[in-house]
Amino acid sequence: RRLLLAASKTSSSTSYSRMLAKATGTRFLSSVNPVVRRDDKKEREAVLKQTIQIQSPARPVAAKRINDPPNAQAAQTPPSPTIETDTSSSSSSSSSVMFASPSELTFTGNATIPITSRLHLIRPGQDDTPRGIWPVFRLMDEDGTFRDGSQDAYLHDDEATLASDSITSRTQCNTYIESDDQDCPSLAELRETLCQTYPHLAAEVQRNRLLWPAKFNYADTNSKDTLARAHRQMVRLREMDTILQNAQRQGRISFYMTCRGEEAIHFGAASALEPSDVILAQYREQGVLMWRGFTLQQFTDQCFSNEADLGKGRQMPVHYGSRALNYQTISSPLGTQIPQASGAAYRLKLAGKKDAVSVCFFGEGCASTTDFHSGLNFAATLKCPVIFICRNNGYAISTSVKDQYHGDGVVSRAPGYGMAGIRVDGNDIFAVHAAVREAREYALENSAPVLIEAMSYRQGHHSTSDDSLRYRSVEEVEHFAHESDPLDRLQAFLKRHDYEGMTDDTFRAAADEEKMSVLDAMRKAERKPKPSLEELFEDVYHEMPASLKAQQQQLRTHIAKYPNQY
Repeated sequence: RRLLLAASKTSSSTSYSRMLAKATGTRFLSSVNPVVRRDDKKEREAVLKQTIQIQSPARPVAAKRINDPPNAQAAQTPPSPTIETDTSSSSSSSSSVMFASPSELTFTGNATIPITSRLHLIRPGQDDTPRGIWPVFRLMDEDGTFRDGSQDAYLHDDEATLASDSITSRTQCNTYIESDDQDCPSLAELRETLCQTYPHLAAEVQRNRLLWPAKFNYADTNSKDTLARAHRQMVRLREMDTILQNAQRQGRISFYMTCRGEEAIHFGAASALEPSDVILAQYREQGVLMWRGFTLQQFTDQCFSNEADLGKGRQMPVHYGSRALNYQTISSPLGTQIPQASGAAYRLKLAGKKDAVSVCFFGEGCASTTDFHSGLNFAATLKCPVIFICRNNGYAISTSVKDQYHGDGVVSRAPGYGMAGIRVDGNDIFAVHAAVREAREYALENSAPVLIEAMSYRQGHHSTSDDSLRYRSVEEVEHFAHESDPLDRLQAFLKRHDYEGMTDDTFRAAADEEKMSVLDAMRKAERKPKPSLEELFEDVYHEMPASLKAQQQQLRTHIAKYPNQY
């Protein structure tokens, strides 16, 4: 650990940025000095595996109930876990630690949260609020295996509660999934294997749309394989984030924000929604828009503010929007989309639409705004079909959750508003999908809101205007990137089940292909001309008022006076 800390201090923020970025095949240009990326990833990971796993091993403890008395919990605690270590050699690479399914998860601010593998929305007027810490719902562990429930630290012991769980009450999916297994035999085989290996999760396996083929071929993959597309788009988004962040460092675009480490929230949620659902996002949900069909060319056109940009160059980069994809344009002010989502849902209710909800994404920092309170209170009192998804990634720019709130996160506020709530592991794409799916069905059936808190970690800077080394350590970032990366977890799942013969070589090849696709789209976007200045005044009013006409004339006069400047 001392060696890691010493190494991390040698090149400050440039080494940190290099650590976070995937290789783009070109030289990485930071805002300070050009830095050539060293291929030291394998060496660092070997050292990290040695230090992190031995000093902080996953601790398998007996399942315990949150409402058990302290002495009962203590009585259930087993001896320390066995760690197998090869003592025949003093080499650091000779030590290994057996993976143990954890009972609790630790997030930023040392918040320790009990795990449950049972999907259950806490519903107002029907369920008791969890005592102590709200549990986090998880299906898949870091090694790519599904949980068997034996290590859960939170157990529902109320038979009435268990019987009402959607995950156990719906055992058939024929009316839910409208696709043909013959279109994708690999997914059918995978589902059969999962049902046999994890019989207690058979109902969820059969209902999880990530494990079913689509009705039609996806345009970007020319395949009906939903799971393979989810993996491919996670890779695509990560490569896009890396390259466009580097483009900003090189001065080619003015601004960028990455979502590295939070991709499972995007694709898990988006795959559980319908095109008719209205999306109101913040500025770190690129994956949701990508899943709906926004292309790499459209992403890069927007970031380069060229004439093909749907916003005509009038928005900052990453402030995407698409009427065709039912994705409302991003606004910079914090939290404004929350009451807007309540209003959109109320409109759906008044129009009598029974097949659509509004979905609002925001960070835990937004939960400290007055818009959060107003939006949730409106949604609850007006009984609006809206899903609020809070991605708790540990930091609101530089403000850690330790300084953001003193209570149990964000989901614990749901009972106070009289709405349903659930906390989910945001690094588990299958769990996020299941939670959002159940929330959507609840919202439609009851015409009522749901609050979801997805726990994750922001691996990158807040934005290209931020240097997160000033408020957190390289060691912390390395730990979460190594221990809980959502892409690594999904790839571990795919390799473990030998899905479509996927291997590390397959993953590297996919990353290289996506990298070239992003670079190609970026080059085309960079060559396109900028929008006309005349369009600066359009699309505000149906008929341009006199005040805007006057401003337009003032701009023309100014440009005519200083022609060499424009």
